[in-house]
Amino acid sequence: MNPTKLAHLIRIHRKAAGLTQAELAKLAGVGKTVVFDLEHGKQSVRLDTLIAVLKPLNIKLSLEGPLGGSR
Repeated sequence: MNPTKLAHLIRIHRKAAGLTQAELAKLAGVGKTVVFDLEHGKQSVRLDTLIAVLKPLNIKLSLEGPLGGSR
């Protein structure tokens, strides 16, 4: 996913949930800077950190391979 689209997705869901960046960070167990960076399109982030931020927003991450499905 494009970092800009991901940033927008996180920001929109955070605001819809009525959370500040600091509140989301606390729920996710990460620093406020992590949420800020993600919402501003930071291109490098640990997968476990990203999942931690997405979880309180009820956003699920899925991966697809070029062959589709699992083999």
